[in-house]
Amino acid sequence: MMQETNETYDNSTEIYQPYYERPETYIVPILFALIFVIGVVGNGTLVAVFVRHKAMRNVPNTYILSLALADLLVIITCVPFTSIVYTVESWPWGRTVCQVSEAAKDVSIGVSVFTLTALSADRYFAIVDPLRKLHATGSSKRATRLTIATAIGIWILAGLLATPAFIGSYLRPFVVNPTTQFLVCYPYPQEWGEHYAQIVVMVRFLLYYSLPLAVIALFYVLMAWHLVLSTQNMPGEMQGTQRQMRARRKVAVTVLAFVLVFAACFLPSHVFMMWFYFCPTAENDYNGWWHGLRIVGFCLSFLNSCVNPIALYCTSGIFRKHFNR
Repeated sequence: MMQETNETYDNSTEIYQPYYERPETYIVPILFALIFVIGVVGNGTLVAVFVRHKAMRNVPNTYILSLALADLLVIITCVPFTSIVYTVESWPWGRTVCQVSEAAKDVSIGVSVFTLTALSADRYFAIVDPLRKLHATGSSKRATRLTIATAIGIWILAGLLATPAFIGSYLRPFVVNPTTQFLVCYPYPQEWGEHYAQIVVMVRFLLYYSLPLAVIALFYVLMAWHLVLSTQNMPGEMQGTQRQMRARRKVAVTVLAFVLVFAACFLPSHVFMMWFYFCPTAENDYNGWWHGLRIVGFCLSFLNSCVNPIALYCTSGIFRKHFNR
């Protein structure tokens, strides 16, 4: 969630509270500064490790590289500009930055969730059918080509899905009272229809959250079921095969950590957006609790972009070794 929800601005109260009296005016920029520094250092290091060490260039790490690039995109193009959404009353950057910021956010979210889905599928097939050359350790040239093609296809798809946000985002005047008016970066043009905002909010919830997470959950349930059955049916596996399976399970755990972080970071944002745009009395019911949820969702959606390297550091001994050098 970004500046599109700023149109709410305490609609439920007749008394407008100036920004300098609000705690988020000071807290959010500090948090965003930390997100920017940690995100650039963490994701930049992840990219550097992938580029410098040829042994790291396998199928899952190629997808993880794509995740890091998507996170860097949103950190560099969005965080510096949107950090002031709760600090200044009127969007100061002009329409072009508004368009780029909204589109970059959608590209980053799309690349992240579609890449996590592809990673989950890859881990499922690596564990269930480890002899296939399209995955396994990802060392075959065919696997590498397929992975790169998939990653590029994901970026193209995410870019296409973000096109409406780029074209439609504009600076919408918002009147608080007869003496207070300001501009908001808003991605839902009024001329595109009365229900356009609701359609976009619902499509984003389905396409960027609930459906991919349902597919990922299915892959992990099937993966767990296969591991249970394989343990029962093949108690005397060869030691080499056991080591391979343990290695693949570790990668699966890493991917699961990414998925859980993504789900947790974007849930508050989706809850608020669905409530605000689909509840008929949302503007009248808007209170301190919903305002707090809006800010938490806003911050968590960007925090997601700097957490993945931390999750990888905690779950991957190989990455941790390269990072500490």
